[in-house]
Amino acid sequence: MYRSLGRAPRAMVVLTVVIWSLVTACAGSGTDSTAAGPVRAATGRSVPPAAPDTAASAVPVGRSTRTIDSGGVRRTVHLYRPAGLTTAVPLVVMLHGGYGGGTQAETAYGWDAQADRGRFVAAFPDGTDASWNAGGGCCGPAARNGVDDVAFLERMVAALRRDLDVDPNRIYLSGLSNGGAMAYRMACETDLFAAVGVDATTMLVDCATATPTSVLHIHGTADQTIPYLGGPGRPYSAKSPPIDGPPVPSVNATWRGTDRCSPPTTTTTGTVTTATATCPAGRAVKLITIAGAGHGWPGATPNPLAERLLHTDRPSTALDATDVIWRFFAAHRK
Repeated sequence: MYRSLGRAPRAMVVLTVVIWSLVTACAGSGTDSTAAGPVRAATGRSVPPAAPDTAASAVPVGRSTRTIDSGGVRRTVHLYRPAGLTTAVPLVVMLHGGYGGGTQAETAYGWDAQADRGRFVAAFPDGTDASWNAGGGCCGPAARNGVDDVAFLERMVAALRRDLDVDPNRIYLSGLSNGGAMAYRMACETDLFAAVGVDATTMLVDCATATPTSVLHIHGTADQTIPYLGGPGRPYSAKSPPIDGPPVPSVNATWRGTDRCSPPTTTTTGTVTTATATCPAGRAVKLITIAGAGHGWPGATPNPLAERLLHTDRPSTALDATDVIWRFFAAHRK
């Protein structure tokens, strides 16, 4: 069942995003939402598990929300569908960072406008208590409670394919920080996606048996939360251990090996260095390094309060990550 959302004034949207982020961050110490039976909302009110999914009518134009039952727990996905789409549409799934949420990522990073330009449907699922179980102890309540986010995201994609004419060769996955690590986990453990585009993240799972996939990684050299050169970073909070991943160039090299790519070609313009490796079957593996950039989504609108709540740095202006990632997606399919 889908519920359409009306358009609010921009100031109200920003206020809602900030309040939502604060509420979800504070809710991080709540009950284990992976348990079978009632889910406890932030208000303390018990919410019964959702009934099994049933095919619904076409996803409405504009913003809408849908709940999906995964392992007996009701999960939420926010959607944006541009007007005028017909058949075989691309699908882009965006995974928010730690302490964020689906609507926060949708609003802050400009994905709706990009969907209008690129003619694709965008999905923004919510993690559990604003976190994803991305492997390696990352991150937050989702990792501590062993949430099966792989199964949830697989179920979400299957549900959207039932309700929309999605081109199975043009399903893409993006993510920031904790959400980016979850995107890598999906790429390592499933074969759903034609390409993955991540920012300010690392890979925390064994990826030895991954299906070849086009990969784009954007990262700042001054990122202290997930350091470019690897090792433990700045912890999100006292309850969350630091993310301790491999160096970003090593992650990129792993995917070049998986995709059997040629050695990369490197170019530098200003503070941006791009290493692009071409691979069989039209795939590519690309690493974009931004000198001096911190932990955040390049091109996002600066918002000091939201950055403090989401534990991110002032966004780099060197590029628009949403546009760069979509153009990479548009150039690659299965």
